[in-house]
Amino acid sequence: MAHDSEKYWYNLTTGEVEKGFESPAIDRAGPFDTPEEAAKAPDVLRERSRAWAEDEAREDGWESRPAGSDGAN
Repeated sequence: MAHDSEKYWYNLTTGEVEKGFESPAIDRAGPFDTPEEAAKAPDVLRERSRAWAEDEAREDGWESRPAGSDGAN
């Protein structure tokens, strides 16, 4: 297994794929095993965010409310 410093990262600021710890952690998404996987990071993050939002809405009961309902009386 490769160490994270030998893997690929997507730089959220520049949009570039990097190998190892080239930029600060706050600017990096990863690690990924290949540069091709790292290049897809924005799509992966967008999909995960959508799935998390749907899960939270389901857990909070938003899906069972009628459209336009804010729960107020």
